[in-house]
Order: sequence, then structure tokens, then C-alpha cells
Amino acid sequence: MTTVAIFGVGLIGGSIALCLKGKPGITVIGHSNRPSQVEKYLQRGVVDYATTSMQEAAEQADFIFVCVPVGNLEEYIEKLAAFQLKPGCIITDAGSTKASVAACAKSLDFGQAYFIGGHPMAGSERTGVEAASSHLYENAFYVLTPDEETPETVVERLVDLLSHTKANIVRVNAKEHDEIAGAISHLPHIIAVSLVNQIRGYNEQNDLYESLAAGGFRDITRIASGDPTLWRDILINNRHVVLKLLHDWSNETNKFVQMLENADGDAIAGAFETAGNFRSKMPERRKGMIHSAFDCYVDIPDHPGIIGKITSELGNSLINLSNIHIIESREDVPGILRLSFRSQEYLDQAVILLTAKGYDVHL
Repeated sequence: MTTVAIFGVGLIGGSIALCLKGKPGITVIGHSNRPSQVEKYLQRGVVDYATTSMQEAAEQADFIFVCVPVGNLEEYIEKLAAFQLKPGCIITDAGSTKASVAACAKSLDFGQAYFIGGHPMAGSERTGVEAASSHLYENAFYVLTPDEETPETVVERLVDLLSHTKANIVRVNAKEHDEIAGAISHLPHIIAVSLVNQIRGYNEQNDLYESLAAGGFRDITRIASGDPTLWRDILINNRHVVLKLLHDWSNETNKFVQMLENADGDAIAGAFETAGNFRSKMPERRKGMIHSAFDCYVDIPDHPGIIGKITSELGNSLINLSNIHIIESREDVPGILRLSFRSQEYLDQAVILLTAKGYDVHL
């Protein structure tokens, strides 16, 4: 029997638990310091067993997943080193920065246990164990950052366990991971927050900015609504990488300043063309560090019951609708309904269904 202990059974840890629970020969233990959370894990059927004792969970485990916030990772790793872990036990984490926790683990003595850094690159607008799903990691990248001294057989044991998530396993070193994550996730979040705060400043003098920022602007800056505490910890933890990226970003924006000062239309068009060509090569339906938005827009007349009719059509076809937003609805003027789904599959089904029903659907 293989025992898996998970510390931090929220969206990430809970989804790992659901991928493993019920698989032959696997028992999943959940840990929380709060009895109410332990009870919730059991009530929701996310784990087989739950406890408030960190030592009890750790010393039974063949695999340990530390899925707590980045700011708490090192504290948990240090506590684990003080326990009598099983020989061959594999400890891994789920943090979105890797170098610091890897350095922490390397400085500790785990006896005959091993540490392998991990980062499942998938997420959701929702948080907590209530949002956990056994499908969260399917087709997503799951990065492992094993130390060069870690035996290959140990890494393969973890890879074999993670096969239950149906994720694509990628191996990189911890420093390289943080550089890439900084560029494709951490920097975009800073840019989005900065842009929204810039517009917020303008809006203090003219509230038309807020009114006209609906739709496209709101969509392209949605990541600015990330959890403040989570992003505080991530950015401080990866600050050396992010500072370099911000200097590089400043250079890129300065290029546009020069183009505009010189009214260099060819250079501006070239910049858009170069960016468009590179972006077109990026996979569209692959899960990445910034989770995709699966939205469509439906033009609807302002008729009583029209929204209920659309949602009923989707429900009757077992299409999972996760959110609905009325962007505009005025008398005698078509309204715009934004429908959000949890997967590309549901979005595709909805577009086909609603188009067949005569609705004007836009992506």
C-alpha cells in the first residue's frame, strides 16, 4: 500500500488528492492545523483520512506533497526534516517558485528521504478545497526540479505516481524554472496590476475611464485580480529574477517611446507583426501558468426570460456553465451576455448549440 500525505488540501492539493484517491493501492491522508478543515476534507470525500497532526501524517507517508502558500513552504520543509520519515519517502511541493525551496531542502538532512521540487502549472478562478477537481491537471504541464544528485529511480517513482494526474511532466532545474515562470507569469501579473492602477488614477479625475474599460480592457487585465497575499509572497520570493525582467520590460516600452517620438510607422507595424508571428506559434489549448478563460459572447434581445432560456438550453445539454455576466441590456437594444465555462470542451459545445438555436455567438 502506498500512502500519500498532502499538506494544504486546497485547490492544488485537493486536486492532487482527487487524482490519487481511489486508485488501487493508494491511501491519501490530508493534513490541516484546523479541525474544521479536517472535517471538511472528509465530508467532501477528498481524502481517505485526515488529521491535525503533521508528524502523524508525515511519518506514515511514502510520498509527501507540500501544497501550502509559497511564503510557508520553507517552514514546512524544515519541520518535515525533524520527523522520522520512511526510508525512500519522497517529499515534493507545489510552489510556483522553486530555487529558494530547493536551496532550503538541500541544506537539510532528511535521512533516507528525498526532496524533489514540483510545480503543477494549472489553476482556477476559484480557490479552496471546494474548487478541487480530478481534471485540473489533465493536459497541463507539471514541472519537476530534481537535484542532480537525486537518483533517477527516485524521480521515476514520483513521475509514475503523477501519471494519475494526466499532466505532462517536464523536468528543468530550479533556477531555470524561476526565470521562465517569472517571464510568462510573474511579469504579466505585475504589468496587469500596474496598468489597472494607472487607469484607476485617471478615473479619479474622469469616471468615464471605468465605464469604458468594460469588455476588452477588463478581459486582458483579469489577472490583476489575483490574491494579494499569494502574489506578495511569489514576487518577493522571486524578486531577483523579476527585477531583471522589469528592467528588460522597461527597455521594450522605451522602444515604443522612440518609435512614437519618431512617428516610425514601419517600426510599429513590424513590432506588432513580430509579436503576432511568435504568439501564433503558442499552443492554444494547452494549460499554462496563466489559466485560460473559456468565454463566449451572445447577442440577446431584452426579452423576459431570455437568460433563463439560454441557461436551460445549456443545462439540458449537460454543458457546465461556470459564470454568467450581462454586459449590456437596454430596452429595444440587443444585450450582450458573457458566458464562462471551465474547459475548452464545454465552450466548444456551447458555441455549437447556441449557434444552432439561432443566437449570434462571438469568441
